[in-house]
Amino acid sequence: MAEWTIEALPTDAGVDLRLVLPIDGETITAVLSFDRAQARALGRLELAAAGEALDQTFPAPLFPSHEGTDA
Repeated sequence: MAEWTIEALPTDAGVDLRLVLPIDGETITAVLSFDRAQARALGRLELAAAGEALDQTFPAPLFPSHEGTDA
């Protein structure tokens, strides 16, 4: 299985996300440029998506709560 990479590179205006993807035996590089506001919005969306995925994967706590105990 071919590997892909993603790299965040700071720029004067914000950030570039550089994606290197193996497609049909070729290496394709895509650069997505974001200004600071767009980069912050993308970061918030990624955190929200990760939280949603976590909630769907683990809908209940894995460990019992220690509330109300001396622990």
